[in-house]
Amino acid sequence: MDHVILTVIGFSIIFIATTLGAALVFFFTKDVPEKMNTLFLGFAAGIMIAASVWSLLIPSIEQSESMGKWSFVPAAVGFILGGLFLVVLDKVVPHFHKGLNYEEGPKVRLKKSAKLFLAMTIHNIPEGLAVGFAFGAARFIGTDAANLSALGLAVGIAIQNFPEGAAVALPLKRETGGAGKAFLFGAGSGAVEPVAAVLGYFLATSIAVAQPWLLAFAAGAMVFVVAEDLIPDAKLTENPHLGTWGVMAGFVVMMILDVALG
Repeated sequence: MDHVILTVIGFSIIFIATTLGAALVFFFTKDVPEKMNTLFLGFAAGIMIAASVWSLLIPSIEQSESMGKWSFVPAAVGFILGGLFLVVLDKVVPHFHKGLNYEEGPKVRLKKSAKLFLAMTIHNIPEGLAVGFAFGAARFIGTDAANLSALGLAVGIAIQNFPEGAAVALPLKRETGGAGKAFLFGAGSGAVEPVAAVLGYFLATSIAVAQPWLLAFAAGAMVFVVAEDLIPDAKLTENPHLGTWGVMAGFVVMMILDVALG
């Protein structure tokens, strides 16, 4: 299939999945049950960890083979920079961590619903960048395998975006007082993903030499989100086996997608 068509599909499905998940707010009156939330967030964490390794870090190292024994440098440095990028976002964007019940960022007068929305929006930026970088690298490589590998990453992120969309919208129903507003917040938090994907795509295609660094950057940002948000919010200490199996299931699903398509 044409690279442009695959790219449009990849950029679209990550947003569509979040929107469909947010639409569950019209069918459920309560928050996601605690055990289901643990399973969903563990699953999302597993997908993001596997995507970081299989779809981003390994290709980053492979693209740096010309550096010989120093081929790990772009992956290592880019990975750290991705984490630092999230630290900066945490400092400059006011948001609320629901799972741990604390606020980060500047102290401004915003409703709790807005801060919850901003927290998930920050979370979604690295995912969009990862998809954009992957498709940008695929265009540079120019093979069907590279295109399918990028599509596999997008499908994996879309799979975990569905429960995430629900996890955003359902709590916001109580905060906003209506399903319609909660749905818009949930869908809106996912709208940043195709925007970030387009930005990532043009960066990767415009600065080809930076592709290994960019792929690792996205991996570092996603792992940061997993460690700071998904794992704590999953409350693995309360349902350790359920959450752990969720992580393992997500990792396996993303690994299969990457290997089968790539």
